[in-house]
Amino acid sequence: MFPILRIGPLALQLPGLILLLGVWLGTHLIEREAPRHNLSAGIFGNMVFFSLLGGIVGARLGYALRFLRIYLEDPSGIFSLNPNTLAPFEGIAAALIVALVYGQRRNLPLLATLDALTPGLAFFAIFLGLSHLSSGDAFGAPTMVPWSIDLWGASRHPSQIYEIVTAALIFLVVQLLKWRSPFPCFTFTFWILLTAISRLFLEAFRGDSVIIFDGLRSAQVVSLVIAIATMLGLHLLAKRQNRADV
Repeated sequence: MFPILRIGPLALQLPGLILLLGVWLGTHLIEREAPRHNLSAGIFGNMVFFSLLGGIVGARLGYALRFLRIYLEDPSGIFSLNPNTLAPFEGIAAALIVALVYGQRRNLPLLATLDALTPGLAFFAIFLGLSHLSSGDAFGAPTMVPWSIDLWGASRHPSQIYEIVTAALIFLVVQLLKWRSPFPCFTFTFWILLTAISRLFLEAFRGDSVIIFDGLRSAQVVSLVIAIATMLGLHLLAKRQNRADV
């Protein structure tokens, strides 16, 4: 793993730099995709920017609330640049709230907006995997397979590489589907479905999963619920389109 990039006297957090690069390239893809849905690239760029700020603030506050005693002892720690001190679920929730509020104020059509965001989000997922590979987070379970990697004192599944490859394949599928979308929001919903299914698969190789209910992995339970919900959503969207075509 390679968490620190040293340039002379500077020691930079490489996982954070990778995430920033992913955000920048993902935003570029979103701005290119927006006109195809008759949406303003500039407005989309602003929405991503404000959502990112909201997500970072939400993720940091969420993490601080989880470890409130530590941050009460040292409040300056809340300004740390370490990306490992971000709570992902709280960050995503905050970013979505900001995006919804901004989109509503700008009168952006919801379904078209979600489809326009999808290529950038799918591309960013690749960089999320690269960030995990750099930091050593999301590490794999111990194994003796020939392609195992040595990490944290054991031979483990290269789960971060599995994550990167899966995200890249999903991104390619999204790029193909966006030109063949049968109805609005199909691309976004199908991307969510593929991501949930991939998480069901990838969690089986993780060594840091949260275990609940005597052996069940919490991420797999959540992914299964999301997969079922998105399949139902696709069915309802298809029925809506069929009624509109009649």
